[in-house]
Amino acid sequence: MGPGFHLEPLGPIHNERDHLAWMSSIDHIVATPGLEDWRGKWPVPMSLDENLDDLVGHMKEFVERVAFAYSVLDGDDVVGCLYIRPSHAEAHDAEVVSWVRASRPELDRVVWEAVSSWLATDWPFMNPHYAARIS
Repeated sequence: MGPGFHLEPLGPIHNERDHLAWMSSIDHIVATPGLEDWRGKWPVPMSLDENLDDLVGHMKEFVERVAFAYSVLDGDDVVGCLYIRPSHAEAHDAEVVSWVRASRPELDRVVWEAVSSWLATDWPFMNPHYAARIS
């Protein structure tokens, strides 16, 4: 997908690696552009079993094609996530957010640039919202 990472649909197979990635990065994630509306809802500490339930839900949404969550991987290591969902704002047809773990902050802009290009060339959206990254 991009330099230093690839994407896989987020699902139960990522549970332990996903849980470790975001649980170790809560403060970093809540400071990520685009996640302002998520504060207080996620990320909040949860058990591995609760995370598994969440990932099962993401996989179901993906299969039903109502929302698309991806694990951002470097090799087999989960280094972040990407979410593409319908937008509730009239001005946008999709809401896109991503985060990377605190130990890999250099990937945030790399993921944003690669995904922005992918959205423009391979997705049917006319006006997705994906919070910009500062240079």
